Amino acid sequence: MSISQPYLLFLGDVTDPLSAKTARGIHQWRPNVCVGQLRLTEDTVSLGLDDLSLEQAKEAGAKTLVIGTANAGGFIPKTWLSTLILAAEMGFEIASGMHQRLSDVEELSALQKAGKTTLHDVRHFDDALDVGNGKERAGKRLLTVGTDCSVGKMFAALAIEKALQERDIKAQFKATGQTGILVQGSGISIDAVVADFISGAVEAISPAFTDHEWDIIEGQGSLFNPSYAGVSMGLLHGAQPDAMVLCHEIGRQHIRHLPHASLPTIEATIAANEQAAQLTNPNAKVVGICLNTSSLAEEDARELCAQWSERYQLPVTDPVRFSVNSIVDRLV
Repeated sequence: MSISQPYLLFLGDVTDPLSAKTARGIHQWRPNVCVGQLRLTEDTVSLGLDDLSLEQAKEAGAKTLVIGTANAGGFIPKTWLSTLILAAEMGFEIASGMHQRLSDVEELSALQKAGKTTLHDVRHFDDALDVGNGKERAGKRLLTVGTDCSVGKMFAALAIEKALQERDIKAQFKATGQTGILVQGSGISIDAVVADFISGAVEAISPAFTDHEWDIIEGQGSLFNPSYAGVSMGLLHGAQPDAMVLCHEIGRQHIRHLPHASLPTIEATIAANEQAAQLTNPNAKVVGICLNTSSLAEEDARELCAQWSERYQLPVTDPVRFSVNSIVDRLV
């Protein structure tokens, strides 16, 4: 999947700031591709970007209208349809991370068939894929892994990409989830891939390369999450990572949404991920730990990172509060 940039971020009529987290993520990590925002009401949440009409955004060079919000059920509200249809008629591509497909909207589907627009349903993937083969391929790769899902694997990956680039080390973020795809403009939503093809999909996302130094691959799920361990295993095998960064949320009591499932220890998580990854890269190692310390005061978080760094003999940081330079030092 390849989405044309720059973007006009569509915020619809949502008033809950959390509902705009996709748009916020795009703006935070790729501000240079955000031409402006389109809001349907004055009460709609704002990212602080210029409010543009479709016509103004077209004149400013925007190529894709990105639905930057989420709602319960992941459906496209009827109040948005007239704007989306007009955008398609004007030649905008439209990208969405909703569960409901853009292509299921009859008018949008017809406009795509007529060649007026291209629709990107990033949560879905229908193209053909090969199964993974595990063959060694050129290039160095880092994969973010976790003790659980939703512990900051995408954020850590993007922070590491940025830190490498700031040192003039060529690195590319490789997206495996819908928000990551919208941030990067390309990728495959791994949770939409049939299980047999997960490792092959990751091989396709990060093929052999010699034109840059690192691919930073966004991880998904956890080997210890009963719901998503299969996705995590496929990512480990397909990524063939030279390096892994372990992500964890301080204060989490159990596997997310599964109160009967205990969180693994850091030691067990490192051991399991290294063992699984070494099937396709015998040299795969965990090189650092990224923590979500939002439940702690900043000084306590800083002290904890220092303690864990000594305990595990690895660089440990919170990529939101602090930098990831200690991890990048280990990479270079």
